[in-house]
Amino acid sequence: MSAVRWPLVLLVLALALWPFGPGESQSRVEVVSGLEVPWALAFAPDGALYLTERPGFIRVVKNGRLDPKAIATLTVAARGESGLMGLALDPDFAKNGHLYTCYTMERRGGGLINRVVRLTVRSGLATDEHVLIDDMPGNVFHDGCRVKFGPDGKLYVTMGDAGQDRLAQRLDSLAGKILRINADGSVPADNPFQGSPIWTLGHRNPQGLAWDDRGRLFESEHGPSGFPGGHDEINLIQPGKNYGWPEVYGKRGDPRFVDPLIESGRDTWAPSGIAILGDHLYVAALRGKRLLRMRLSGDGVVADGDWLKGTHGRLREVVVGPDGALYVATSNRDGRGSPASEDDRILRVWP
Repeated sequence: MSAVRWPLVLLVLALALWPFGPGESQSRVEVVSGLEVPWALAFAPDGALYLTERPGFIRVVKNGRLDPKAIATLTVAARGESGLMGLALDPDFAKNGHLYTCYTMERRGGGLINRVVRLTVRSGLATDEHVLIDDMPGNVFHDGCRVKFGPDGKLYVTMGDAGQDRLAQRLDSLAGKILRINADGSVPADNPFQGSPIWTLGHRNPQGLAWDDRGRLFESEHGPSGFPGGHDEINLIQPGKNYGWPEVYGKRGDPRFVDPLIESGRDTWAPSGIAILGDHLYVAALRGKRLLRMRLSGDGVVADGDWLKGTHGRLREVVVGPDGALYVATSNRDGRGSPASEDDRILRVWP
């Protein structure tokens, strides 16, 4: 073979073997496997990946390896959809080691409640649990519990209706709401309802939060699971607004409530974690078993294809990593999936 042709052959081989090439099969790699229902992912400034497992464990992945020991084991009620769920790292995590999580636990005397707590990471352990919000309605489903810090430095928490849909319209209940608090658990002075952590109301089971570079907050929400089914939503969140549940769901054009930017119609996505990368919104779909991609367009979103369709089962979480890739967690051991021997796992996906 001539010397002229060798560089071309080597280039072709490199493109074929390079794991982050343009093809679907070449644009994703497995980061870790053997997890037990991972729910939330959060990157630290040093690149370490923190994650929650629903039975009550907080784990860390460093340099591509999962620490075999949990940094915290919390006593939770891991039944149905409940357990240890949301996770967020403090904006000053490198200095204070604070992390925040949301979980379901047994109430004294019976029943379930949800609570938001802060722990502090020191010497490889997360300890000194401090309760920020307690005694919120919990259930084996519809707990919400996504926890994220916004660009304003405030902590946002989603709460499902806990199977009591009328609570979503009541301002004396934190169920069916998006909450906004300070990092110490106090209520910000500029919240829309004085003295209340409630930011918005009328939500059924919100499981995803993400901000774009304009500071706009987007949310994913499960629609009704029975008849007529579907009507999962992506909403643009505005303080003090009412998103309609259970009075309405999907796009109804009712002036009393805010319509979603986009809904699934009769299809069911069961959307969970969401992330924004560039001008696209990515949605981890549980029942939909794919990563939905939606293009941000003006004040709306437009469906723009999907990835991983049916290849890795139920998808629970997606975040943007420090390397610019998307990190996606599966949820096949949650009682509703068909787990493979390697499940559950975290994938790195390159757009």
